[in-house]
Amino acid sequence: MKKGDHLFLVDGSGYIFRAYHALPPLTRKSDGLPVGAVAGFCNMLWKLMVDARNTDAGVVPTHFAVIFDYSSKTFRNDLYPEYKANRSAPPEDLIPQFGLIREATRAFNLPCIEMEGYEADDLIATYARLACEVGGDTTIISSDKDLMQLVGPTVGMYDPMKDRQIGIPEVVEKWGVPPEKMIDLQALTGDSIDNVPGVPGIGPKTAALLLEQFGDLDQLLERAGEIKQEKRRQTIIDNADNARISRKLVTLKNDVPVSEGLEAFTLHEPDGPKLIAFLKAMEFSTLTRRVAEATGAEAGEIAAATVAVERADTAHGPDVGAGQPALRLSDEEGAPPTATPEEGRTPSLLSALRAEAAVAGKFDAAAYEAIRDLPTLQRWVAAAQEAGVVAFDTQTTTQDPMQAELCGFALAFAPGRAAYVPLAHKAGDGDLLGGGLLQNQVAVRDALAAIQPLLADASVLKILQNGKFDLTVMQRYGLDIAPFDDTMLISYVLDAGTSSHHNLEALSQRWLGHTATAFKDVTGTGKSAVSFDHVAVERATAYAGEEVDITLRLWRVLKPRLAAEGLVSVYERLERPLVKTLAAMEQRGISIDRQILSRLSGELAQRAAGLEEEVYQHAGERFTIGSPKQLGDILFGRMGLPGGTKTKTGQWSTTAQVLEELAAEGHELPRKIVDWRQLTKLKSTYTDALPAHVDPQTMRVHTSYSLASTTTGRLSSVEPNLQNIPVRTAEGRKIRTAFIAGKGNRLISADYSQIELRVLAHMANIPQLVQAFADGVDIHAMTASEMFGVPVEGMPSEVRRRAKAINFGIIYGISAFGLANQLSIAREEASDYIKRYFERFPGIRDYMEETKAFARENGYVETIFGRRAHYPEIRASNPSIRANNERAAINAPIQGSAADIIRRAMVRMDAALAKAGLSARMLLQVHDELIFETAEAEAEATMPVVKAVMENAAMPAVALRVPLQVDARAALNWDEAH
Repeated sequence: MKKGDHLFLVDGSGYIFRAYHALPPLTRKSDGLPVGAVAGFCNMLWKLMVDARNTDAGVVPTHFAVIFDYSSKTFRNDLYPEYKANRSAPPEDLIPQFGLIREATRAFNLPCIEMEGYEADDLIATYARLACEVGGDTTIISSDKDLMQLVGPTVGMYDPMKDRQIGIPEVVEKWGVPPEKMIDLQALTGDSIDNVPGVPGIGPKTAALLLEQFGDLDQLLERAGEIKQEKRRQTIIDNADNARISRKLVTLKNDVPVSEGLEAFTLHEPDGPKLIAFLKAMEFSTLTRRVAEATGAEAGEIAAATVAVERADTAHGPDVGAGQPALRLSDEEGAPPTATPEEGRTPSLLSALRAEAAVAGKFDAAAYEAIRDLPTLQRWVAAAQEAGVVAFDTQTTTQDPMQAELCGFALAFAPGRAAYVPLAHKAGDGDLLGGGLLQNQVAVRDALAAIQPLLADASVLKILQNGKFDLTVMQRYGLDIAPFDDTMLISYVLDAGTSSHHNLEALSQRWLGHTATAFKDVTGTGKSAVSFDHVAVERATAYAGEEVDITLRLWRVLKPRLAAEGLVSVYERLERPLVKTLAAMEQRGISIDRQILSRLSGELAQRAAGLEEEVYQHAGERFTIGSPKQLGDILFGRMGLPGGTKTKTGQWSTTAQVLEELAAEGHELPRKIVDWRQLTKLKSTYTDALPAHVDPQTMRVHTSYSLASTTTGRLSSVEPNLQNIPVRTAEGRKIRTAFIAGKGNRLISADYSQIELRVLAHMANIPQLVQAFADGVDIHAMTASEMFGVPVEGMPSEVRRRAKAINFGIIYGISAFGLANQLSIAREEASDYIKRYFERFPGIRDYMEETKAFARENGYVETIFGRRAHYPEIRASNPSIRANNERAAINAPIQGSAADIIRRAMVRMDAALAKAGLSARMLLQVHDELIFETAEAEAEATMPVVKAVMENAAMPAVALRVPLQVDARAALNWDEAH
């Protein structure tokens, strides 16, 4: 190697895990050998070599090598025996692929470098130094932060996943320090994946600020006494030795005694026959064809190589690469061979796409294709199968998936290349066809038959946005979609709390800088609005094509972040599996008794009318009770009640909180208004509205669950909202009696008992609460006994009620004012109760303070399963905003963990019921409760199965310190079952 040459060093160990996590499990057809990681690795390496020659990475390499870890034990284990000690063994199906991947590297005619006792990163550091000494440049193919300490004038990094160069400015932008300070930053922050201790509680932002203030780690440790924050100062002093050993662990060695010199890395053209022989041995037919086309080799004349496969118990391969971003390539292996194209068509649309790479940066509606005949659709399906990944979206006549008719669907398997398949678009009323179906559309039956193999192909990943809708629509047409990713849910897992919007329009603007066409801009609004089947095909194609194009690009941006931020498990175990579960529940629906609801509507109307008269008497005049302006003028203007505040519009505020506070102070009129509002809301929202939600075909009510609408992971439901039916009021219970089991069936309600208190006991590790739950003690009576010194036996109900209010109120950060209102006591007395509670259970106060500190440091909090809830305004200068965020941050891990537990139960439930041979079907989820419908004869056998699944839902991921308890009952209606 000489001056001016350029060396590419591929982080091969990182590539292995990217490849493994990118693909669904793949096996060699001839013998079932796992080859998914090998397939992904080969495609990634081939793409990198092709792109490098096209200068996509900015330069053309003259030298090229792939660097691997030799084993998990290195010299660092001698320095710190616990280094990487908490890493689990590699997946069983990956172990035999380590050796195959090294064989693949050699088949590509590339050096395969590893050295016992050293990590791949040390070898990369050494070769980068050697290249610099001879005047060459180096590009490290990786995005691993551990390698960023090497970045400098002659050493850069390239992330092929994001097509992004990483130089000195990018390191500073990402971490707040230049590359030469990355070692000190990592020494402070540590690394939980590699078990590098660091300094507890010091995150990257804090570390960067400290290094900016003190210069380097040595100065920081020497002058730690100057740190103003007491807790931070003491933590750094106490953990100085940990920081020093961490620095040794994260510092890469650039003087490894390597045996291969740089000249061995001279890049040569791939040896076509050698590479094809290996690919044939692996049975990678698609990549075999590509390599043959590129190298001019005759694939048919080359025999498959004989490749030895190491057994799982002998194969060496370290558990490296954890935390590397996952990547799924657009041309990965594993798809079935494409259909033979018609004469005159290019053999591979993917090959053409490489030449059209410039279009990837644009959204060009004219480039989207309307597919009007079956042969063209079949070619697109074949190309999508070859790509291995395709964005898919349905267009329908209505937004209700249970009643929607399919107008068409759209596909995209590369940025800028999308198509729409119109199926049922109609001519305008003024056209000669008189509003009938347009000509030149693929028949629905033929289109579904053509698309079915693609949607069901296990080797092709389907990319959806709000996939539950598309899944429900296609299932109603007899087609399933698997496997799939959902960009809405990926965004939700990554950024819950930083934004309340995870819809396509918001994500497109945020991540792509592109303003997506609004649905209303295509269909119109108001009286001029039309359903999508009346939109002109050209306009429909532009809109639908843009949607799938955006969806695919969003996936390419967002999916790698899951692995990079350690959230793959949350997405794959809590979010994605729930899509099919909820889709099935929504399609099942639940029966209601319209006569009960009609009778209740009448009762509520009479009671509301009576309250209206009482309101007029207290007010001294008649007015429009539903008018906030008129009500405010009476309460604060004419009557002069205290505490009135005006909104930005200048009128008095009459929110529920304002009225509740006035009512708590003894003012009768606000109490009557609150009661009137509750009655009228129940009437309009439920007793009047529910019958209109009955599906005319199923005669059942089908609610729609929102997976990505809360910060904590709780589900919500709409059309109708069944989550907010009050359970503690007589009216709410009466409404629940209208939800009934079908003839010969029973409804089963299974409800977690005090799950949030149990989660709090686990997370805060409160000995009294843990023991009480373990012993099955009445937790509220125990709390009352602890606080008020009253024996549990014969305890007055009022004392227990107060303890219950405090128990649940503490979880939600209740104030003395709020507790006083709830218990109808003086604020001073409520304040004394809260103070006494924290004195008796000091661990809860510690948990709250630690949680707030963590949230302020990181901007988010986590559930016990790793779900993150972000609170970016917890550092706000406004005390009110900051306090609200602190209360929410304290509650989120508790409420979110409870939500995660019931999600895990829901995902497992259908399989458990089927395994037990039971016909029960899960219909509804309402907070901590699941509702089932089952045959009357199976009710008793069903409840133990349901209870077992729910009570063990946290396992094996989390071993709770307290047992979960589920109460289940069967009855003819929801209220009796609860």
